[in-house]
Amino acid sequence: MISTDASADDTLDLHLPAEFVALYGKAGDDLLGRVADWGPADTPAGVFHLVPVHAERDVPLIARWMNDPAVAAYWELTGPPSVTADHVRAQLTGDGRSVPCVGVLDGVPMSYWEIYRADLDPLARYCPVRPQDTGLHLLIGDGADRGQGIGTTLIRAVTDLVLAARPACTRVLAEPDVRNAPSVAAFLGAGYRYSAEVDLPAKRAALMIRERAPRVSP
Repeated sequence: MISTDASADDTLDLHLPAEFVALYGKAGDDLLGRVADWGPADTPAGVFHLVPVHAERDVPLIARWMNDPAVAAYWELTGPPSVTADHVRAQLTGDGRSVPCVGVLDGVPMSYWEIYRADLDPLARYCPVRPQDTGLHLLIGDGADRGQGIGTTLIRAVTDLVLAARPACTRVLAEPDVRNAPSVAAFLGAGYRYSAEVDLPAKRAALMIRERAPRVSP
């Protein structure tokens, strides 16, 4: 099962100075360089888009995924749609450091992603991060799409999108639960390295890192 979990209160509990938000969070933007404009990725599994969440449209589907026992074991957002809605809206009404997205493969919504500024996240309290580091949380929604290598394919594609869209970002991070062996394996397959185990408030995490490949001088 491919899922990197995010607790309901981890991504947005650091206060950013208003001056910072005013400088980097311009109207209509996020702090990640407008994820909505990153465009499609051609993958071996099909054409993939990250579509920023629209709460009224997407929460019922995301809530159904969150109540799948295989997902719930790591995300801990089971319950009525209002539980998922609260989690999503905290990001949508925040300062843009975390952008929730539905992953659409060949026109079919099939995964949920949170693209976030790891350097502005509570994760930075527990492990070294660099300026502009970008983090990923994700889940594959339906069991039929799990165990087929699709997670690895999409992690690689989304990581490439991050690095292409954010030239100041040198690393993409993830922190799946160490017990979630399929998720760890998917990140390894997508070119990440297992950096360390990190004790976070709600879990012991495997810190996975993919670094931007160095430029080769002509």
